[in-house]
Amino acid sequence: MLKISSAPHISSPVNTRSLMKGVIIALMPAVLASLLIFGFDALKVLLTSVAACVACEYLICRYLLKTAPTTGDYSAVITGILLGFNLPSSIPLWMILIGAFVAVGIAKMAYGGIGKNLFNPALVGRVFLFISFPQQMTTWPLPHPGKFFAADAQTGATTLGILKHLDSESLSNTLTKYSYQIDNIPNYLDMFLGNTGGSLGEVSALALILGLFYMLYKKIITWHIPFYYLSTVFILTSIMWFYKETPELDPIAHMLSGGLLLGAIFMATDYVTSPMTVKGKTIFAIGCGILTVVIRIFSAYPEGVSFAILIMNAFVPLIDRWCIPRVYGTGRK
Repeated sequence: MLKISSAPHISSPVNTRSLMKGVIIALMPAVLASLLIFGFDALKVLLTSVAACVACEYLICRYLLKTAPTTGDYSAVITGILLGFNLPSSIPLWMILIGAFVAVGIAKMAYGGIGKNLFNPALVGRVFLFISFPQQMTTWPLPHPGKFFAADAQTGATTLGILKHLDSESLSNTLTKYSYQIDNIPNYLDMFLGNTGGSLGEVSALALILGLFYMLYKKIITWHIPFYYLSTVFILTSIMWFYKETPELDPIAHMLSGGLLLGAIFMATDYVTSPMTVKGKTIFAIGCGILTVVIRIFSAYPEGVSFAILIMNAFVPLIDRWCIPRVYGTGRK
């Protein structure tokens, strides 16, 4: 006897909640790294961001949309963590509340909630805060590992910020392209481990890579977007580095500093705001890489990951439409 029923015909234990839990686990190495590097200030930022995002989604669902709260799928928790990762540890807490409202209330719930938003919510919140409060968003406390409570946190520029504004005298002091002798520029090991200034979640390349391996192992994401995104940035900066050997174009520094790894691993791979097909993911990731390099090198901003991903988010519907698989036996429309 055949049992007739509606789709889906194949069930799976994997659902939104389990996928979101997997992403949270993958974020934990970076969370621990931020606490070790920036201490109690990082804890305050992350807790405030997560609590604000969850509360905002709950209140909108309960009292504005009059629907059952969707906070149980943990997507708001991830938005809160990622928003906190894009902020300096010194940012005032009230600004985080504004960023959380913009991220969840405007960039997510205004579109209908999870699965319907066009732009990555955490990046929208981050860019809104960056445009509204540029001074607070570009004040970078220096790391103080081993000191959970730092009474007088020193501030300094990020690696990309230092490289972006090197003058000719500083460039003349560069001994080799692999060993910079310019004050305040972290070496590759410091960038890899996180002993440098920056946003909470972008400083430790090691922690982010551990999260990438976990998500690939659990098949939460595929390798296409991180690989093509990072490869594009590395190839383009290497080509420019070959013709003009200046620290600003150092491909390894570009890979290890700024929000490149955070964006390529955890933000560009967002299910909702990235293409569905392998071909579409490839086009999307290469576009993100090109825009990141263009903004980093040729604009007034030392960082371009957030803008690059948001711009490519806008093209995702077109990419999906262009890359939709052809039904077997039919012609192309």
